Formats: sequence, structure tokens, C-alpha cells
Amino acid sequence: MTARQWPLGLGLALGLAALASGLFSGDDTIEQWRLAARWTARVGFPLFIVAYSASAVGRLWRNDVTRAVWRDRRWWGLGFAAAHTVHLGALVTFLQVSGETRPPLVWFVAGTGYALMFVMVATSNDAAMRALGTNWRRLHALGIHWLWFVFLASYAGRIMQPGTMSIGLSGTITALAALTLRIAVRFQGRTRRPAAA
Repeated sequence: MTARQWPLGLGLALGLAALASGLFSGDDTIEQWRLAARWTARVGFPLFIVAYSASAVGRLWRNDVTRAVWRDRRWWGLGFAAAHTVHLGALVTFLQVSGETRPPLVWFVAGTGYALMFVMVATSNDAAMRALGTNWRRLHALGIHWLWFVFLASYAGRIMQPGTMSIGLSGTITALAALTLRIAVRFQGRTRRPAAA
């Protein structure tokens, strides 16, 4: 693993650490896997936000740190995918041991998110970019915004639930702030074009 690839290792390490923490914290098997699923999702979210907002932050605040994150956003995305793959394993196991299920709409939205995530992982290389051309950008734009919506809906749904209001609010605010940064950069680019012309 090269120096630029360290976010991938970080994502895997965080996912596995959250998994282990959940399995060692619960009082019984169901609670252990419930915590493992919950905590693996939470450690992946900051990595996703870094990948999601890296280019916007790099354009708005130019310095060595933001340029490095912008340059390596592919690896931040792969780090998130590693952590979220651990989460998928924990979630599937929890649903199996608990017997719980989810509404069809949740299966569709979350399942599509995972499918897009794995396609993005498979195409996160220069060869795929050349082969897909402009479709590569469309695919990754769809995928990252779909995943953003999944996180937003998940956190927003916790705001009104007892005991999860704070995590719901913080996650929702963070997701909306990241989107605001991307919109600000797009607006900034549009306002600069006439001046340049």
C-alpha cells in the first residue's frame, strides 16, 4: 500500500474495530450484532463525507491539506467502501440472528446504494475512466449522491426517535453541510464564467 492509499487501510481498520467493539459490548448475540451494525455504519460516515466534499473543499479553501485530500479522494471513497462493506456483513448477520426485516422501499434504496457503491469501487481506476468516458462521471455522480441520500434519510429518521436525536441531528446537519459546499462550488463556477468570457 502506497502513502496515498492509506485511507483505504483506515476505512478497513475502522470498520473492523467498530465490528469488534459491538461484538464485545452487547449483552446477548442479537444486541452484539445490533451494535456492530450500528457502529460500523457510523465509522463509515465521516469517510464518506470526506470523499463527498473533497473537491468542493479543495476548491473553496486551497492549501496543502485540502489539495492532498482532493487529490486522494478516490482512496477516501475506497476507504469508505471498505468500512461500509464490513457494515453490510454486520447488518446482514444482525437481520439473520434477530429475525427482523425492513420495508421493501428500504431494501430497494439501500440495496441500490450498495450496488452503486460496488460498481464505483470496480470502476475507481484510470482504465475504467478511459473506457467509460463521460459515462464514468455520470455513474459516479449518481452513486455518490444516492449514497448521500441514504445517509441523510437514515440520520433524519432518527431525529424524532427517543435516544437518537443527537446523532440524528449531527448526521443530518453534516450531510446537508456537505451538499451545501458542493452547491456553493457549482454556483461559484457559474458566476465566474461570464467574467472570464
